[in-house]
Amino acid sequence: MPVAAPSGDRFTVRIQAEDFDTAAEIAALSAGRVDIGAVVTFSGLCRADDAGDSAPDGSRLVALTLEHYPGMAEEEIRRLVDEARTRWPLLGATVIHRHGRIVPGENIVLVVTASPHRGAAFEAAAFLMDWLKTRAPFWKLEERAEARNWVAAKEADDAAAERWTAGTP
Repeated sequence: MPVAAPSGDRFTVRIQAEDFDTAAEIAALSAGRVDIGAVVTFSGLCRADDAGDSAPDGSRLVALTLEHYPGMAEEEIRRLVDEARTRWPLLGATVIHRHGRIVPGENIVLVVTASPHRGAAFEAAAFLMDWLKTRAPFWKLEERAEARNWVAAKEADDAAAERWTAGTP
């Protein structure tokens, strides 16, 4: 499992099939730093259906297969990290997104932001996650016992991302 290097650029973007170790990623980002006052972490997991999320036929989620546009996905996420760096005083950030077949309970995405103060770290993490859900070129295929379906974009995700362009974080 690759981990961000503890020296040099503290802004890391990775897209990978293998799982990641959240604690190791936080340690790599903050190792040896005394200027970091806040580290905010968001871990997105593949979840089994909520009661209202099961398919019309009642089937449960078996797995998600995440596909991405190689090269373009990394570039778009780097652009989002660069945008976050212009908005908040970030001292580091790690964004890892998995691809491939992922079953409920497994990690999908990790966003870690580091800043001198908590407000900036929280806002930057929320900004990155909101835009990852809408801008990064990933596609989700739901696998159920009897069917496979591509997941459509959600209005709630678009609205969450839009708040950052409307000037109301």
